[in-house]
Amino acid sequence: MKKLLPRMSRKKIIMESIKNRGLFIKTNSDSETANIVNTIAPEHLELMYHDKKFLKQIRNAGAIFLGENSPEVFGDYCAGPNHVLPTSGSARFSSPLGVYDFLKRSSVINISKKDANVLSKISSVLADAEGLQAHSLSAKNRGK
Repeated sequence: MKKLLPRMSRKKIIMESIKNRGLFIKTNSDSETANIVNTIAPEHLELMYHDKKFLKQIRNAGAIFLGENSPEVFGDYCAGPNHVLPTSGSARFSSPLGVYDFLKRSSVINISKKDANVLSKISSVLADAEGLQAHSLSAKNRGK
């Protein structure tokens, strides 16, 4: 970084970004690494690591770049994934933009009479707790 940074036209922006958000972390074990990564949930994760089995432990990262030949820039521009990634730790609960974001889906619910009898009791209790009397009545009527 000391050699590279002075030559960068955006060095002030880079320095500020590293200061506020950049991390270089050396860990002592795979589990420690996975725990840190899954807690931070980075937008971009570059691992200088060659054990692909380790990837199974990583649950929270927008895009993962594995090894020295897989820099972030390739993922951003030409390796296949796009540049629309979850930021600010939101990889804990969201994913990169993908084909599923452009598909319309519907949920189909088809309950048998026997199962409706069981679900009616549960649903009516929850509806009552939320103060939704009509929902509760609808559930109770299905339980008869």
